[in-house]
Amino acid sequence: MKKEVQLDERGHRRFGIRDSLAYAAGDFGCNMSFALKGTMALFWTQFMQMDSILYATLLIIVQIWDAINDPLIGSIIDADQRKYKRNKFVSYIFVGSIGLIVGGALVFIPWPGAPKAAKIIIFVCGYVLWDAFYTIANVPYGSLLSLISKEPADRASLSAWRSVGSLLGNMLPMAILPFLIFDSSNNIIGERVFLVALLMGVLGFAAFQFMIRNTEVRVEEAVRINEEKKKFNVVKAMGNFLRNRPAVGATVAAMGMFIGMQGAMTAVQVLFQSYFENVQIFGVVQIFSMLPIILFTPLARKMVVRFGKKELSVAGSLFSIFAGLALLILPITPDATGLMIYVVCMLIFSLGLGIYSTVSWALMGDAIDYNEWKNGVREEGVTYSLHSFFRKLAQGIGPALTLVIMVGLGYVEANKGNQTFDVALRMRYLVAWMYFASAAMQFIGLGLIYNLDKKRLAKMNEELEERRTQSA
Repeated sequence: MKKEVQLDERGHRRFGIRDSLAYAAGDFGCNMSFALKGTMALFWTQFMQMDSILYATLLIIVQIWDAINDPLIGSIIDADQRKYKRNKFVSYIFVGSIGLIVGGALVFIPWPGAPKAAKIIIFVCGYVLWDAFYTIANVPYGSLLSLISKEPADRASLSAWRSVGSLLGNMLPMAILPFLIFDSSNNIIGERVFLVALLMGVLGFAAFQFMIRNTEVRVEEAVRINEEKKKFNVVKAMGNFLRNRPAVGATVAAMGMFIGMQGAMTAVQVLFQSYFENVQIFGVVQIFSMLPIILFTPLARKMVVRFGKKELSVAGSLFSIFAGLALLILPITPDATGLMIYVVCMLIFSLGLGIYSTVSWALMGDAIDYNEWKNGVREEGVTYSLHSFFRKLAQGIGPALTLVIMVGLGYVEANKGNQTFDVALRMRYLVAWMYFASAAMQFIGLGLIYNLDKKRLAKMNEELEERRTQSA
């Protein structure tokens, strides 16, 4: 006998685990493509033999376009008043998911003997096309959280499960890729990267279809009422974002995370190539260090209800700061003992990151509500896409800046996985500094700028509910 679907007072399917799993699948789909980004630097500097400074310059250029692309698409989505069968955000996600089947592979076309100009064209064009498809799927996906439910606990659950989807989307390639794309001499095999990228595109498409079929939009009516009352203005929406302290604080924290984490990823791979001299174990270590994030996720909903999202995320950033300092101070030697110390430090860092990441998207959902509370309009697309704009700038600045520093510290791309010990030792300290800087920026954004603590958030939600009831 088919189980009867439980409906809420507005006729929507009641929020439950189905919603959380569907939302997690969306981030899994995004990360099937995004996870390969950490491999780009080694692919282009070691396999494709592109000069590191040239690669860093091109990465900044395409990342600036990437960042600009997000608010442009976000403004298009917010201004789109057409009637869709289900929901405009879901419709855009469907279009983006189709392009991502091959989008990620376009950046990894293996042609090391190509002329310099051809390599530049392949990288820039491939990245721009991949980014266009990714943005079309990712911007509305992020905006969708605030429309699935207005309840703080539900949003915390969605954010936590999004982190689960992100983790799984990262862990799968993280565990398998090092064994597939590196040879016994710790050198990258570019042809295999391309094939893996195609496979991940297919897996990502399947995950998006699961999400689309199981997503229930419950807050859309209130959004459309607000959209009809006021004419959309992109410049004004950007000004609203910059005056939105929760959005700015969450964005500073996310930028810190990506400048540190994405930047460190480039140096970490060289660290395992030439310092620990075992790049294939890199994925296993990274997965093991993520265990605290996985263990904390089921507790996130109850912890948010008890302590509050801001309060939890600030505590998490302090854990990560402590771990970053430990990485700098403790004797991490190039042997089994040093590797174990590194792993323990990363476990503590990961605990802090896990506490923050499980509520990070819920913080942005509340920031979207804050914009409605203060300015009378929701502007999901622009608020989230501007947040994504600065995140993506950080994703480009982090690896590019790190690569420039690496070259200054003696890194030679032609040496591939055989850097000198002095260079490898410098990578060990560079990684520690990147993680510490990442945690410090997270604390500034969450502790000093973000201003929606538990008490103020409750007041905001109460007043918004009264307005929506009056408008209905």
